[in-house]
Amino acid sequence: MSHHYNSLYQESLDKPQEFWAEQAGAVDWDRPWDRVLDDSDAPFYRWFSGGRLNTCHNAVDRHVDAGRGDQDAIIWDSPVTGQTRHISYSELQDQVSRLAGVLRNLGVETGDRVIIYMPMVPEAAMAMLACARIGAIHSVVFGGFAGPELAKRIDDAEPRVILSASCGIEPSGVVDYKSLLNEALERSEHSVDRCVILQREIHRCELDAERDLDWETAMAEAAPAACVSVDANHPLYILYTSGTTGRPKGIVRDHGGHAVALLWTMRSIYGVAPGEVMFTASDVGWVVGHSYIVYAPLLNGSTTVIYEGKPIGTPDAGAFWRICETYGARALFTAPTALRAIKKEDPDGEFIHRHDLNKLRAFFLAGERSDPDSVRWADGHLGIPILDHWWQTETGWAIAGYPFGLEEMPVKIGTAGRPMPGYDVRVLDEEGEEMPYGELGNIVIRLPMPPGTMLTLWGNRERHRDGYLMRYPGYYLTGDSGVIDTDGYVHIMSRIDDVINVAGHRLSTGRLEEVLSDHPAVVEAAVFGVKDATKGQLPMGLVVPGSAFDGDDEALAAELVQRVREEVGPVAAFRQCVVVKRLPKTRSGKTLRGTMRSIANGEEWNMPATIDDPGVLDEIAGYLKR
Repeated sequence: MSHHYNSLYQESLDKPQEFWAEQAGAVDWDRPWDRVLDDSDAPFYRWFSGGRLNTCHNAVDRHVDAGRGDQDAIIWDSPVTGQTRHISYSELQDQVSRLAGVLRNLGVETGDRVIIYMPMVPEAAMAMLACARIGAIHSVVFGGFAGPELAKRIDDAEPRVILSASCGIEPSGVVDYKSLLNEALERSEHSVDRCVILQREIHRCELDAERDLDWETAMAEAAPAACVSVDANHPLYILYTSGTTGRPKGIVRDHGGHAVALLWTMRSIYGVAPGEVMFTASDVGWVVGHSYIVYAPLLNGSTTVIYEGKPIGTPDAGAFWRICETYGARALFTAPTALRAIKKEDPDGEFIHRHDLNKLRAFFLAGERSDPDSVRWADGHLGIPILDHWWQTETGWAIAGYPFGLEEMPVKIGTAGRPMPGYDVRVLDEEGEEMPYGELGNIVIRLPMPPGTMLTLWGNRERHRDGYLMRYPGYYLTGDSGVIDTDGYVHIMSRIDDVINVAGHRLSTGRLEEVLSDHPAVVEAAVFGVKDATKGQLPMGLVVPGSAFDGDDEALAAELVQRVREEVGPVAAFRQCVVVKRLPKTRSGKTLRGTMRSIANGEEWNMPATIDDPGVLDEIAGYLKR
């Protein structure tokens, strides 16, 4: 392994202030910082305190000033509408400054909140940047969220204005955003001054004459607004992540550390240069969309693709490869669930080989554990590095991965790579003692966390402290369990609450899923613990066979039970395996193990707000009752 990563990583831990000050040199500052790392309020650390800058200036205006005005900033590709658009940095500057003017006209001041509830259209990114431009704090709510969930976020963020659209478009049809928004506004206790609505031709909506403004009309009447210089620790955005309690957890991100860290990752982790194209197939409503559809590529002066479609079905399993070929993408980043969907539809990789992908240098996966079988499939057909990496809404960028832009490291399939600079990753036992290499424990990050990670939870510092910083003082609790091997690679096994205890043995559900997924007939597996009177918990597995499978479900289940016995051992006590057509997922692709566990245990459960297709849970309940 070359000296480059090792020395940089060590420097980031030994001399974090010097390391991050050097990276901050790539960003335009209006006023230099007083302290690189401010520990005056530990364990709530702050980066670049006293410094002033503006994220929108760094993502848009400075590239125009540097002569990149004619370069594509955003390419919008929408197979669901059959439309595409190319937006240059100069056009983006014009549109964003005008939209910032619209917000100013509506009385939005620095520090006010704006909720963005929009489909995957360029205006969603413009809305984020327009807020950043005037120091307003945006909170993007994923466009598919139902009214009650949107209402909760309105009550928590208390926005002055909401930016939305008449509709979103799914393969199943048009989603009427406006009626969902109306329902949320009726339910919420906080009242919103005004809504600005982007009318989409495919489905126009009625506007409320007193509250709603037409987006195009408002833009035509607004004067452009300039960038406002804000403190490095001024909140850039609030992004809600699912909490275990009813109140959503609003992760707060800053302007300064965020810009520094994301800009550094574009070149060092993703290996994408200014002027090159990055295709991140996610949604602006999730952290991956915030970081790698909008902010990082634009901070870097790259071109970002905003894709309004699915990995399959719009129109086929070749959609991602078409985009990579058409726009010459250098890096592709998506979730393992998308890769599995593509592999299931196109097991022989025929669609891959129909496209010229010679510009694509690397394929990045994150959002959940990547099953080794899918990684090997992609590797075999693409012949480029398939790089799994691990991060969270809370961190905003990769905790562990492969620093592809610095050097090519050996890929260990089934791991999330090595810790990235700035992250001092450790594995602790219940008492807080460090575990030896190769032993399963709770993964933590020694404080301080690097720049760009969460500042706090919106309006709830105590919950931040209790949920993340109290269990092991001096460390951030990731909530994941796993192993660091002797080569320093991080293996994420499962959420801490997905480690099941079978007769006193701690077993990772992730390991069991890996064994099940490795069977040639299985494309996807989910394992969770169900209550058992004698052993405490027993693992239950649900598996989805590939479309080509025409064998006997019970025979497959029996074979899988035997396979786990051989690979993991009788200690797993794995006897319950059910073959199902599909698994319940959130819209961002995470499998709803907790909900299935509640159903299997006969416990009360609520329909998760983020579920993609509620009908799947009825199917699963039917299987589990047999």
